[in-house]
Amino acid sequence: MTDEKTQLPRMSRLAIPGGWSLGAGLIAALVLLPILSVVWIAFHPSENIWGHLLATSLPRYASNTLIVMFWVGALSAAIGTLTAWLVVMYDFPAKRVLEWALLCPLAVPGYLGAYALVDFLEYAGPVQTGLRAAFGWTDARDYFFPDIRSLYGAIFVLTVSLYPYVYLLARAGFREQSGSAHEVARALGARAFRRFWSVGMPLARPAIAAGTAIVMMETVNDFGTVDFFGVQTLTTGIFSVWLEAGNAGGAAQIACVILTLILVLVGLEKVSRRNSRFSRMSRGDRVPPVVDLTGRRGWGVTLFCAFPVLAGFVMPVAILAHHALTRPERWLAPGLGQALANTVLVGGAAALLTVAAALFLVYGARLSPRQGARLLLPVTTIGYAAPGAVL
Repeated sequence: MTDEKTQLPRMSRLAIPGGWSLGAGLIAALVLLPILSVVWIAFHPSENIWGHLLATSLPRYASNTLIVMFWVGALSAAIGTLTAWLVVMYDFPAKRVLEWALLCPLAVPGYLGAYALVDFLEYAGPVQTGLRAAFGWTDARDYFFPDIRSLYGAIFVLTVSLYPYVYLLARAGFREQSGSAHEVARALGARAFRRFWSVGMPLARPAIAAGTAIVMMETVNDFGTVDFFGVQTLTTGIFSVWLEAGNAGGAAQIACVILTLILVLVGLEKVSRRNSRFSRMSRGDRVPPVVDLTGRRGWGVTLFCAFPVLAGFVMPVAILAHHALTRPERWLAPGLGQALANTVLVGGAAALLTVAAALFLVYGARLSPRQGARLLLPVTTIGYAAPGAVL
């Protein structure tokens, strides 16, 4: 009798993880199903044009993608890391505002920033129009102005749109560092840059690597920005081969190249964080000392931190607001209300489903004694990394 009473609770406890494992597996299957479908179509095309793609457009798509991905990742890492270090380690004018304002560019999609930037800087825009009026120029041949609709313009817009991913994680990494390490470095005579490079950066490297990996995956994911700037990347190649050439198999093959690139990025990010952990303060540690910057140095830091906010948030929002306010009749355009309602509905439903699925998956993996359930967590992250155009 005693054995039966002790065995029943034990059996029920063992049954719960099985249910969690089943649910987690179902969520993972739903995430991976579109990706597996793309792989299937790529290996079973109705018309195999892989050789033609290799000989013609694929090298151009791949090289442009790698160039944009590298420069956006490098510049975002530099801007995000430096601004995070300055916000955490120094006190300067408008710091309290800039500390949260540096996150605002995430609210502006890259393609909207691209539209606003081109509208502001193109030949008929206010900048070039003002220059011609001020200097008496009458033609574009009278002066030099960089072509904003180019590869460099796409890199700039994506950088000021995506650097907050690095800033957010790097700021958390710097804040969690023990102040003792910085005080020891200062006592040994290390100057500000040496403390940043030799103490702050190594301790925050896992956070910076994770943020940079997210930025690079988002760059590969982007379609609207690079398409508007006329940059042919792997993502734009999918639409070109699929919609213009009418070849779904060729588009799926390009999509598999993107998936391979994403897996390489995920693997490199994991390797870069191997045997590395965030440096967290213990209960008795002090926070890193904050240095007060005044005068020219303080205002110089303020301007440096304000530039990405101005370029990635203030300018696009101001330009879009100007167009919206100067054309009030467009607010009554047919379909605008329905589009707004659909946006709120789809965004809200997607957010709720995503949070619910993530909580179920993580909690289920924690409760399940099976190793397979825990392996589902990194597998499902591929769904985030895969571009929407692929899915």
